[in-house]
Amino acid sequence: MTRESESGLPIEPVYGPAALDGWDAGERLGEPGAYPFTRGVYPTMYTTRPWTMRQYAGFGTAAESNARYQRLIANGTMGLSVAFDLPTQMGHDSDAPLAHGEVGKVGVAIDSVEDMKVLFGGIPLDKVSTSMTINAPAALLLLMYQLVGEEQGVPASKLTGTVQNDVLKEYIARGTYIFPPKPSLRLIADIFAYCRAEMPKWNTISISGYHMAEAGASPAQEIAFTLADGIEYVRTAVAAGMDVDDFAPRLSFFFVSRTTILEEVAKFRAARRIWARWLRDVYGAKTDRAQWLRFHTQTAGVSLTAQQPDNNIVRTAIEALAAVLGGTNSLHTNALDEVLALPSEKAAHIALRTQQVIMDETGVTNVADPLGGSWYVEALTDKMEAEAERVFDQIKRLAKQAVPNGDHPIGEMTSGILRGIEDGWFTGEIADAAFAYQRALEKGDKKMVGVNTLADSPTEDLEILRVSHEVEREQRRALADRRSARDDAEVRRTLARMTEVAKGDGNLIEPMLAAARAEATLGEICGALRDVWGGYTEPARF
Repeated sequence: MTRESESGLPIEPVYGPAALDGWDAGERLGEPGAYPFTRGVYPTMYTTRPWTMRQYAGFGTAAESNARYQRLIANGTMGLSVAFDLPTQMGHDSDAPLAHGEVGKVGVAIDSVEDMKVLFGGIPLDKVSTSMTINAPAALLLLMYQLVGEEQGVPASKLTGTVQNDVLKEYIARGTYIFPPKPSLRLIADIFAYCRAEMPKWNTISISGYHMAEAGASPAQEIAFTLADGIEYVRTAVAAGMDVDDFAPRLSFFFVSRTTILEEVAKFRAARRIWARWLRDVYGAKTDRAQWLRFHTQTAGVSLTAQQPDNNIVRTAIEALAAVLGGTNSLHTNALDEVLALPSEKAAHIALRTQQVIMDETGVTNVADPLGGSWYVEALTDKMEAEAERVFDQIKRLAKQAVPNGDHPIGEMTSGILRGIEDGWFTGEIADAAFAYQRALEKGDKKMVGVNTLADSPTEDLEILRVSHEVEREQRRALADRRSARDDAEVRRTLARMTEVAKGDGNLIEPMLAAARAEATLGEICGALRDVWGGYTEPARF
């Protein structure tokens, strides 16, 4: 009986040379650090330098999160990864009615640049790389970070890190959007242009498949939808007059890693090869760096179980190993208790040590791309690539529905993506995949230890992190104090200037920076743009 992968691809019980009959290793595989980068973007990969170890953290107030960051750095974390609370992600201040009950719950609350100064207090921004998981208000949080650097005496040109800034996947899977797609894409292009000139070491976008996978997308769907979004961002930047060889090296990606090790390795390898081909052949990228697909990986939150939670340590270790074998550039390992709450101090420590054990004790860093040439892995990589191309063809058919004459003023892939968002096609495809997975689990066709098999092991209750309601009261008090102490006339002037630019087609980043410097709050800045552009509501789909 032929088995199927998580993506529904057929798997034979044994693979040999026949699986790669007629296969050109030079064309399909190459060497590490050389086109098509199937084997990794660097010639030596981890033999000379390990991946960056990031731990996603943030909760409560900026002061509480800062204390966690300080401890992570002391324990060997190489880079910070900031989790923001839901009001911040949605562009609301902590005292907004919609923020009630959510302040500091799933991340740190940031209302103004003063919160950012507390968040990174005592952390030298010229020595630490920071990743920020923020999308609709990404430009603003990045500018607040720049202002913190200024106060530390670190010029913007020396700051290193990544801002997620991937709003298309919010419409497809995650839902923390603020503005409609077109002005959101404009903001992204503005960030590209600004950072090219002012923050050349900053990764301006992390094009994310992780959230699609967590919503239910299969591995093949994850890379296909993500790369399609990436292609749209490239088109947006090129249409704004930017050179692909200038901005593409600052693009990065964000994928999940599941427990299915070999399929995940094949997924990562296929993604690198597809991206390199598109950037070279479609957009004319000439340099290797512009053709690279560099990516961050996070282990699968959806794989964690409340039942027998200690098993989650094993799952995370397997997923982390898959990411390393697939050539990830940075990695976050989930804590065993994240299925229930934000990670406790102990659980976060175990998660970090998991990466360090893989680095120091397994030997996988001794050779670049240790699975390269495996009959099964290479055959599965080819199948992943073919499946992704099939999804691209579906998106192009959506484009044909949107513009029947084929004259796409915003590009074929863009037309298809926007039509797919409007019609709910992406969310429908992900929902169907999630439903199929859940049915397999409930029927017992897919096993999950502690859930539908081997469920009788003893378990102990976990001590989990709980965020006090006092956080919201404290944040509101601090926000009121800051508003009373600032220059309101300067705030109004800078907001008026920003909205004037928003009504035209100028770059919004400098006016937004001026408003943040005047201590306009996140909610005030996002609210001013909502007044110009309107908000976005997901279309109903039945």
